[in-house]
Amino acid sequence: MSSLRNALPRRAHKERSQPQARKKFGVLEKHKDYIVRAKAYHKKEQALQTLKEKAAFRNPDEFYFKMVKTKTVVGVHRPESEANKYTPEELLLMKTQDMGYILQKIQSEKKKIERHTATLQSLDNQPSKGHVYYAEDREEAKEVQLKMSAQTPVSIDKTLPDRMKRKTAASYRELEARKSRVNELEKLYMDMALKKELQKKGRKRKLREDEIVCPTSKPVYKWRAERKR
Repeated sequence: MSSLRNALPRRAHKERSQPQARKKFGVLEKHKDYIVRAKAYHKKEQALQTLKEKAAFRNPDEFYFKMVKTKTVVGVHRPESEANKYTPEELLLMKTQDMGYILQKIQSEKKKIERHTATLQSLDNQPSKGHVYYAEDREEAKEVQLKMSAQTPVSIDKTLPDRMKRKTAASYRELEARKSRVNELEKLYMDMALKKELQKKGRKRKLREDEIVCPTSKPVYKWRAERKR
């Protein structure tokens, strides 16, 4: 009977949609949507309850490192600033390591560009392959020409020149991309070198536009001359 009951057609029960008067409130929430929202609400409520219990049972006289690393300004708790996390010497060391990595990538890209350029030049200057026949007189030259025209190659790959052209064009595009990458890395290296020099000791000031001999879009600084022992 159960199989017969399952074989009979049943009415498809559809979920109630949002009434026309309440379309402005969006899609009508179904039971499965309520379950997801209720679980998220209770999870947040439990987390807040746990934090309240920790704060209530905490010993105010117990030492913890936030006491010496943070401060309260006008009754507002200010966390530790990330800017003061490292000393100037440590920041300068990190800048130096980053510059070394950038310089290594620049040298690597330049070597790849040189190898790529040499390969493309050798392909461009490569002579066309072919057999050269020598004849003593014109009659022998005509015989060789007739003999060569009578020979039919077994198979000729006509797609090879087009494929080689596509590969060559892709190689030239890759070469241009590597050159642009080297230029970007060099600009980044110069900016990092300038920031590293600005972190060093010594009085310095930024020059005005009328003081710069060679106009440039980048800032120019001048250091005060100091006597070295």
